[in-house]
Amino acid sequence: MYHNPMPAFPPGQTLLIDADDTLWENNIYFERAIASFISYLNHHEYSPAEVRQTLNAVERETILTHGYGLTSFTRSLVSCFERLSPAPVTEEMRNRIRAFASSIAEQEIELLPSVAETLSDLSSRHRLILMTKGNRAEQADKLARSGLSELFSSVEIVAEKDPPTYHQVIARHELAPHTSWMIGNSPKSDINPALAAGLHAVFLFHKDTWILEHATVDPAPPGQHLIELDSFAKLSTIF
Repeated sequence: MYHNPMPAFPPGQTLLIDADDTLWENNIYFERAIASFISYLNHHEYSPAEVRQTLNAVERETILTHGYGLTSFTRSLVSCFERLSPAPVTEEMRNRIRAFASSIAEQEIELLPSVAETLSDLSSRHRLILMTKGNRAEQADKLARSGLSELFSSVEIVAEKDPPTYHQVIARHELAPHTSWMIGNSPKSDINPALAAGLHAVFLFHKDTWILEHATVDPAPPGQHLIELDSFAKLSTIF
């Protein structure tokens, strides 16, 4: 864990900041919907863990063709149910499953602790760019409802966070890698590909990070920084 009582990096850094599970809660709502789904399926041959493994596999397939977001997740739930249900699947069952997913859209935006005040503080010294992946309309709506949009100089909503995408963002915003950082909770999307693209990174641990975003955190290449923090507020101690 990185501890420093004074800011370690001078003003004028560019901070690319993730949204879901970095600025606000997100995955916990999906987990509740999945728990309801597994309970409703009530499979007598497969354990809940085995049902979840099947759902994970279905989600990976769906993401490849339909991307991220609620529509894709809904499709995965229905597809998984059709794959596992011992009885014929009726339209009434499908509608019940769709309702589990639609409950996510009705959630209020729940900012994580100290996010609003920390972002406001950081924006007074640094350039903030929101960089999130997912469905463009969904993510833009969440940002609008969060009350945080005025703190960001730019917003990047991308289909996937991989090294080529980071290189495109670096070029589009003319970022200097030695003063540019990616900050987020996902090793798979926020940390490893950003490091591979030449950026510094801050890994913000979130205990409920989506299982499909889990990965081993890569070491920082020579000349690049990787800092691990356990709260958003601590960003003000280093920037």
